[in-house]
Amino acid sequence: MPVSATDEGPHEGCVDEWVFATWEPDGGTAVVSGHRRLGRRVWYWSAVLLRDAPLVHIIDLDVRARPDWSLVKGEQLWAEHVCEVPMGQWTIGNETVGTALDDPDEALGRAHGTPTPVAIDLEWYATDDATTVTDGYSQDGVVHGVIELAGHGTTALVEAPARRWHRWSPEGPGLLDLPEVVAHSGRRAPFAFPGLGVLDMVLTPSGWCRRRPDGVASR
Repeated sequence: MPVSATDEGPHEGCVDEWVFATWEPDGGTAVVSGHRRLGRRVWYWSAVLLRDAPLVHIIDLDVRARPDWSLVKGEQLWAEHVCEVPMGQWTIGNETVGTALDDPDEALGRAHGTPTPVAIDLEWYATDDATTVTDGYSQDGVVHGVIELAGHGTTALVEAPARRWHRWSPEGPGLLDLPEVVAHSGRRAPFAFPGLGVLDMVLTPSGWCRRRPDGVASR
């Protein structure tokens, strides 16, 4: 499927999904931020991992869609994925109250944890051409910006490795197809999506991957 600048935005008659991920190779800091437009409603999800801090989990699966497709605004949630330069630069931001979870598996249930204000302000820059994936494309890049987390101050990211995905289809794309791994750092960001299942993201030196369903991990 050829990829062009016009593919950056939503596609008529389709469910579109945009996901942005960044990480430090030593596993100290990592972020994922995604949103999916389903007609008049939007799903938004994000996770923040900082050194010596629990997972901060953010998910809202019932946000009213707005005319500006790049903006997600719900109760106690403001987020954006703004295309500044097609296939070249994006702004990723949010301001919300996430849930700090000592046990990442809590994210798959009622997410009982500590309400924690969080804000991210990141600039994503392409370092390679987009490549096709099922129902869309992905692209490698780097991220510059800051993460503010209550109780942990401000963390800066400089030239952090990053990757993004944009996928769409009439019925909606399936779970993000990440590489499946057994050996990983043990740092996770699981999400449960209605009708799709569980995306159990784990952090590795080469970026976010997917934990094998048997849950085996080698540290």
